[in-house]
Order: sequence, then structure tokens, then C-alpha cells
Amino acid sequence: MSLNNIWIRRQQCPCGDWKCYIRFEGDESSCLVTKSELDSSTTTTTTTATGTGSSLYDNNTVFMPYVGQIFRTDDEAFEYYSAFARKSGFSIRKARSTESQNLGVYRRDFVCYRSGFNQPRKKANVEHPRERKSVRCGCDAKLYLTKEVVDGVTHWFVSQFSNVHNHELLEDDQVRLLPAYRKIRQSDQDRILLLSKAGFPVNRIVKLLELEKGVQPGQLPFIEKDVRNFVRACKKSVQENDAFLSEKRESDTLELLESCKALAERDMDFAYDCTSDENQKVENLAWAFGDSIGAYSLFGDVVVFDTTYRSIPYGLLLGVFFGIDNHGKAILLGCVLLQDETCLSFTWALQTFVRFMRGRHPQTILTDMDTGLKDAIAREMPNTHHVVFMWHIVSKLASWFSQTLGSHYDEFRAGFEMFCRAGNIDEFEQQWNLLVTRFGLVPDRHADLLYSCRASWSPCYIREHFVAQTMTPEFNLSIDSFLKRIVAGPTCMQLLLEEVSAAASLAKQIPPRFTYPSLKTCMPMEDQARGILTPYAFSVLQNELVLSVQYAVSEMANGPYIVHHFKKMEGECCVIWNPENEEIQCSCKEFEHSGILCRHTLRVLTVKNCFLIPEQYFLLRWRQESPHVAAENQNGQGIGDDCAQTFHSLTETLLTESMICKDRLDYANQELSLLIDRVRNVAPANCLYQP
Repeated sequence: MSLNNIWIRRQQCPCGDWKCYIRFEGDESSCLVTKSELDSSTTTTTTTATGTGSSLYDNNTVFMPYVGQIFRTDDEAFEYYSAFARKSGFSIRKARSTESQNLGVYRRDFVCYRSGFNQPRKKANVEHPRERKSVRCGCDAKLYLTKEVVDGVTHWFVSQFSNVHNHELLEDDQVRLLPAYRKIRQSDQDRILLLSKAGFPVNRIVKLLELEKGVQPGQLPFIEKDVRNFVRACKKSVQENDAFLSEKRESDTLELLESCKALAERDMDFAYDCTSDENQKVENLAWAFGDSIGAYSLFGDVVVFDTTYRSIPYGLLLGVFFGIDNHGKAILLGCVLLQDETCLSFTWALQTFVRFMRGRHPQTILTDMDTGLKDAIAREMPNTHHVVFMWHIVSKLASWFSQTLGSHYDEFRAGFEMFCRAGNIDEFEQQWNLLVTRFGLVPDRHADLLYSCRASWSPCYIREHFVAQTMTPEFNLSIDSFLKRIVAGPTCMQLLLEEVSAAASLAKQIPPRFTYPSLKTCMPMEDQARGILTPYAFSVLQNELVLSVQYAVSEMANGPYIVHHFKKMEGECCVIWNPENEEIQCSCKEFEHSGILCRHTLRVLTVKNCFLIPEQYFLLRWRQESPHVAAENQNGQGIGDDCAQTFHSLTETLLTESMICKDRLDYANQELSLLIDRVRNVAPANCLYQP
């Protein structure tokens, strides 16, 4: 049996309070990831009111229906009439439908919720039976639809309509309480179940939701009775599902373990490990592919350990280890499934990962903010720098402070982003004190948590830690895309290994940019870097080189150089240049941070007539040829860089010449179409790139 949407974003707040959870910015209703998210760029989906409590129509687009009005579907008509009813102060329900053998359902009747009369029921054989009053009073308001097929096109038109009611219509603050408009959204359902499991009574749950959403009492889109009914309905299904899910988790994890064993027999480089409880049930499971272990030998200086997703049905946390290659691409290093988020589980995950990677520890590991993970890293990787992604910090700010600060939150957010640009630790400490005092956050537990972890996320603290280019938005997006492809695929745990392998293979098939940017400065060091670095690393260095000409250099008496922008747009940097050893350092620590020289050092080298960059400042991890890349070349991969560059130059010339006039463009399009057909007919005997 398959389970849909088994992965969900972790919502537990790192502050340690189990009642506190994170609502990620941009996640309006649910954190579940599905296949449709991956196709959202090409497919537009419409959410109906039934699923979310929202409507396709608002008050400005809804008018009184009329006879002859046409709709594409009966559902669209019901949606429209429902929006009109809510605007007018009543609700509707579906009455009878009529169908035929040829047309199927060809008539739909929608009526006011107070239409008709209740049929008398047989009284229960009890001493004091409950007497329930009926809301139905024979109201004649209605909308009848009839289906019509013209030239093969089906549409529905209003055949009868009446807006005459024999009862009072409700005001806005009353109509929202009608059962038809009271909906509990998926995110609220998850929260209600969490609080109910913790023993919160229903009335306390409602009050807590009102506080969390910042609404007045009684202003939720549902009432206490709805919450009570929802909890009662879920308890029975939860009891039935607990036993099923426990059995399913055990069987599926065993199947996943067997898949790992089978893969290890076929691939000697594949590594896996697991732990079991006293009943021999799998608790934790980790694995790494052979090519991932090989890539780690060169690109294992920086590791990203992502723990964004967890499985609610299986009760397991998904951890994925990533690296960054010399083309700036995210590479898969390993995966782990953990039974919980404790320091003990994270410790096992880190121990196993290091063992897979032949005992080598990374220089830096980047993670989300998590107390258990922080302690595990300090214990197992004492010489590894621990950095928390700034993106993870920013994504939590709204959950932490928007309710507390109210209308001042945007101002706080702007102030937070500004003080994150602090140039040194003293400036950071001063601006932090001013910020929390200004917004009254001195006793706030989340502000205290941020400050206690400042050494792992504040740019001025982590500037000396090597992170390659993992802090860039492009790299974060590549990781997010990789993870969504994993979690959107498997609807049962035993398929996870295949889905991870498929996502890794797909990532490898995305070719890096083999073409280099054109030279922009004509400086010898630019041409030198172009011949050594990959296109990705060269583009980063080239940008610094282009910007370096905007900086002035002042030589101090004792040797250092003061470098500042000619418009004084940013602070000064101190550069130390030792010509004897060809060593150069900058106070901005960009080379220590990314492995690529900064604009300040490049400016000093230019001023001192150094036409070439010292060799030691071209790190092996950013070079074109590396042991890992060379091994691929021996297998027939990666040998077409020069060909690709020449081809790119030819296409640029062709485009330039073709755009001169329309005749040239038409001729080029015609010939290119013929050329593509001829190329496809060439047998791929000696392919430059193999998938």
C-alpha cells in the first residue's frame, strides 16, 4: 500500500519549546511536497473552495446569476453561486441531479440551505430523546442548470433562477459561521492534531490558534464545535492507523535495507549501515554511492547536511549530505534516515558518514539551526567549523517575530538585514544591542537563541571559515531542487533509494557551462586565470577583477595597503603583500571564505605591477583539471571543452551575421534545420559526452 505525500518540512522550532513551530515564509497552507510543485513552471493548477476554504471568485467579480448564463462545468457554476450566496448572506447545497444514458448527468439543481422541510424521523427508544430544530423552512431560492452539447463542446446554462427567500439573510459576521463556509485548512489540522496528542483540551486549542494567528476570539474560520468533531473523527482513524503504520514502517525499512544489500553486491564501492533496536527493527539507516565517495576525496572540504524534510507516516527524518564541485554544482555525498532528532541520532549519522568517507573530516559543515545537531558536530567533528545557513535564519524570522512586533515587523526585518552586514564583531555586538532594545526583544527567547548561536551564522563571525560558494542563492536553489525531486517521488519508503539515485544521475547529466565569458580587462592575470580555473570559478574571479579598478590603494609606512572604493561606498580593507614569498592577505577574508581572491587583493597586485596571480591562489578544487575530472576524461568524458568553446564562437558569429537582415535570418533558419537533421543521422560512435 502506498502513502501519498509522506514528506513534510520540519516545523519544530529549534528553541526547544515543543509548542513552538515554524511556518515557513511562502508556505500558506501546507508544507507537503508533491510532483505538481516540480511542474509548476509549466502547469497552472486551480484550487477549489472545497479543499482550502477559498473561492475562485471575490465580491468584485460576482453578480446575481441570470437565466441563460453559461458556465463551462457544473462545478464552476456551483462555485459561482456559492460565492454569490456568501456575499448575499446565505449558503447553498446540491439538491437533485438528472441523468440519461446518452448525456450522463444533464441537469443539476442547487438550492438555498433552508430549502425544503425535514422529514419526521422515528424517535429513538430513549427516555428523553433530543429534539433538534430544523433550519429548513421551505425557501424557494434556487438555481437550476442544464447541460448542452454544441459541435462537440459541452457547456452548462442556467435554466431557472430565483432569489426569493422566506427568511432573513445574514450579515457578514454571521454568514461565515454557516457550516458550508467553516473549513479547517490542512496546516491547521496538523497543528490541532499535534496539540491534541499533547493533551490540550479543545477550548485551549482554539485559544492557542487564535493567539498564533493574531485574531480576535471567535474570528477563526471555524468554531470550537468543528475542532471537537475533527478531533473525535481523527482519534478513531489514528488508533486504527497506528498499528498499520508501525507494521508498514517495519516492512518498508526492511525492504529498503534489502535494496541496499543488493546494491552493495553489485557495486563494491557502495556503502551502507544501519542500527536496530532490541527487537531487531531498523532504527537508523545510512548509505553512500561509490562515485559520491570518490567525489568527496576532492570536494569534501565543505559539506552541507540538509535535514529539511521528515516523514510523518514513518516517523523518520531524512538527512542528505551535499558537496559543491569545481563547477559550482551540488553533488550528492550520502543519505541518512533517522528515527528522531536527538543528539544521539545525529552523532550516529556523522560517525557513519565520516566512516563512509574513509575517516576524513570536512573543514566546514553547513546545517540548519538545531541544538541536537550542534552538540553532535561539536562532539564528533571538533576541528570542523560549524556554519548555519543564513537562509535558514531568515526563513524563521516571520514565525518568531511577526506576531510579537505586528506592524513593526517589516522595519525589524530591514534592520536585521542591515546589521548582518556589520564589518566586524564589535560593530555587530553594538548594533545587536541597539536592535533588540529598540524593538523590545530583550527578554524574547528567540532573540536569545539567535544571539547564543551568533558565532555560527553571523557573517562577521564566519568570515574566516571556508565555505566555497555554498552560501550563494544559486547553490541553495540547486539543493532545494534536488531535495524536491527526491521527496516528490517516493510514495513509499522502499522506493527512496531508487529516487535518490535517479535524482543524482539527473544532476550529473546537467552539463556545466563549458564556455568561458569573454575577456573584459585584457589584463595578463585574467588570461592566466582563464586557462587554469573552470568557467564557473573564472566568472567569479573575473567579476572581482572588473570591480577592482574602482578601488584606490594607499600604501602605509609600515607596509600594509589600505584599499577603499573611490566613492567610499564601503569600509576600508587592509591588504598585506609579501613579494618575496608571493603571499597576500586581505582583512575581508574573501579568499579564506570562498577560495577565490577578492577585488582588494587583485587591486594591490595590479598596482604593484604583478601581472600574474601567484600559483597557490588557484585552489585545486576550482581548477579545470583535477584528479576526479581527469579520471572521467580517461573514461571518455569531459574531453570536449575546446570543441565546445570553438562551437560556441561559431554560433555567436552566425547569429551576428544572420541578424543583419530578414533574408539572412530566414536562410540561416532553413539551413540550420537541415543541418540538425543531418547531425541526428550521424552514428554516435565517439561521443564527446556520454550520459
